[in-house]
Amino acid sequence: MHGAYEAFKEGGWGMWPILFWSILTIGIIVERALYLFGSSINKDVFLATMQKCILAGDVAKAVKMCSAANAPLARIVQAGLVKVNRPDEEVQAAMDEAALRELPKISARTSYLALLANLAMLSGLLGTVTGLIKSFGSVAGESVDPSQKARVLALGISEAMNCTAFGLGVAIIGLIGFAVLNGKTQHIEDDINEASVQILNLVVANRQKVNVAAVGQAAA
Repeated sequence: MHGAYEAFKEGGWGMWPILFWSILTIGIIVERALYLFGSSINKDVFLATMQKCILAGDVAKAVKMCSAANAPLARIVQAGLVKVNRPDEEVQAAMDEAALRELPKISARTSYLALLANLAMLSGLLGTVTGLIKSFGSVAGESVDPSQKARVLALGISEAMNCTAFGLGVAIIGLIGFAVLNGKTQHIEDDINEASVQILNLVVANRQKVNVAAVGQAAA
């Protein structure tokens, strides 16, 4: 811990903007990970359960199970199921409307991680360049004691390298977080698209089995 603090001090002013980018990066990664992994449900199990309820004509039970699931996929499917006593176009429109509400929440802020990774890397590069300029400028100047020039040069290079290391470290964390979370986001969106189509097809093909009165009570 002490070594990290010393390295931070030796890195000079350039470490502060990188620290700011790192706080934002870690905050977004934690918040998005909690939301995305908390919003994920087993699509295959969910679809099998919905299919069983719809084929049995018990859409009211399917609506209640969607409410209990509390996930974007379940909320989108539920929006269509509560309109099951309406024409097919209205069922589709209800699911599309719910998807328009849920999908932006799923993809929110993840794209900022790539930007923050680039900003951290560029801030590290800027700190490196300014550190080298300062060190070589000091060595070249006549105000520095010749016996101290090697020490001044070493301090400047140390500042530059610490900025580089910190900037690259934050950039790597940001890019890994972006890759993992973006992959999870795409997986959830694909599940939503696939499940929505399957549920709609099930509803359309099994309308005669639906207990309309029970669905109305569940929706209420």
